Amino acid sequence: MSATTTAEPARSRTDRAKAAAKLMLGWVALLWLIEVVDHATGHALDAYGIVGRDPDSLAGVLTGSFLHFGFDHVASNSVPLLVLGFMAALSGIRRFLAVCALIILVDGIGTWLIAPSDGMTLGASGVVYGLFGYVVVRGFVERKVLGALVGVAVAAYWGGGFFLGLLPLDPTISWQGHLCGLVGGVLTALYFRRPAHRRAALLS
Repeated sequence: MSATTTAEPARSRTDRAKAAAKLMLGWVALLWLIEVVDHATGHALDAYGIVGRDPDSLAGVLTGSFLHFGFDHVASNSVPLLVLGFMAALSGIRRFLAVCALIILVDGIGTWLIAPSDGMTLGASGVVYGLFGYVVVRGFVERKVLGALVGVAVAAYWGGGFFLGLLPLDPTISWQGHLCGLVGGVLTALYFRRPAHRRAALLS
């Protein structure tokens, strides 16, 4: 009986890790496929990004995180999205999908409100910053300090540029999207913190 009791959590952790890995590999593959289509159509999909306070670009709140300005742009977001997304998805796929939906929504609306009206904002980096905020804050509020430290280490690995991306230093980089994504991740981590019996029953 004791062997069954210890084996079940182990299998559960392994299953969650496999599901998280498959989900994130599929997500990153989808981003590359979308960029292939965008390239083949003369970058026609870029029109579905976010332009600050432009009512016609409100759809970009949902679509902008899946579009990029070229393959180099996709490549720069792929690895951190894969790593941070995998870490976040280990807590459960349904919970992770709800977390990402809220991050995308907060990031998109925030960017639409504060981004400049003379440019287009695209890219998954807002989600990357959101997942970073989520993983780090969740680690502390749920006392999973190892997860928080790993999140910080991931950001540190990509260097100071990760944190400088929150500052208005480069007009070609959407610090607004990064900042709004980070805020979305922090708020989402606080909202979904455990214990929360109703949310745990629905999303764990």
